[in-house]
Amino acid sequence: MKVDTLSYKTISVNKATATKEWVVVDATDQVLGRLGTKVAKLLRGKYKPNFTPHVDCGDNVIIINADKVKLTGNKWNDRVYLHYTGYPGGQRETTPAQLLARPNGAERLVKKVVKGMLPKNKLSRQLLDNLYVYAGSEHKHEAQSPKAIDINVLK
Repeated sequence: MKVDTLSYKTISVNKATATKEWVVVDATDQVLGRLGTKVAKLLRGKYKPNFTPHVDCGDNVIIINADKVKLTGNKWNDRVYLHYTGYPGGQRETTPAQLLARPNGAERLVKKVVKGMLPKNKLSRQLLDNLYVYAGSEHKHEAQSPKAIDINVLK
């Protein structure tokens, strides 16, 4: 039996044919890193059958209750995030607990974690714009009628 190879062409999605949806993820009592990996996969579109690596074909993700996220062990104080100011001796370190205490700290913490799990290229900066993080349970995207999904069901 000969397989007709022309009927098995790979379909690449482009910006016009991508089916982007709006989804809401509740971060209450979720472990931060595990939440971040699944959200990064949602942003890239890895859960879709028509995933294309070089195109923004992922969903728009709204994360609510970002301030109720968990870290296991003593990572709130032991984990260290480094950044460099650009000046001599300007390396600064921050822990997740310090980051959470700042204004908009919960949003910054979750965005930082998800950003680290995206590829380091122009597309990832585009994908990060599709992520909306809110500390409370309210968000301003009701007009897009997002559907709530259970993040624990995803692999």
